[in-house]
Amino acid sequence: MPRYMLDTNMCIYLMKNQPEQVAKRFAQCYTGEVVMSAITYAELEYGVAACASPARARRNLAALIDDIPVAPFDVAAAQAYGPVRDATRERKKDHLDKLIAAHAVSLDVALVTNNERDFVSYPGLRLENWLND
Repeated sequence: MPRYMLDTNMCIYLMKNQPEQVAKRFAQCYTGEVVMSAITYAELEYGVAACASPARARRNLAALIDDIPVAPFDVAAAQAYGPVRDATRERKKDHLDKLIAAHAVSLDVALVTNNERDFVSYPGLRLENWLND
């Protein structure tokens, strides 16, 4: 059962194997405890497409999703999105963050991010920063 959902920045850190403490913290988790949102996966796919070395980036992403399952954005996540977006309606630029936050809320998992400030206003969302562990 998942306990953590990794934000895009944490996935990038794992793909680059730095900062080291993120990989160490991930290694302490049991199989199945960590997932990524399909929204995060979409952001990472964009990164591969826009990368100067797409073949290497594709290998790194494939290795990452071998270790971290991609959680589908389902009906429960869509239902959680309404209150998340409503609570932060004045913030117009962070629609992907709102979707990721809603997904974490729907799964009742902590969102692991290095951008805590971007997520602190979302109702019902628990945050962790593995760089501060």
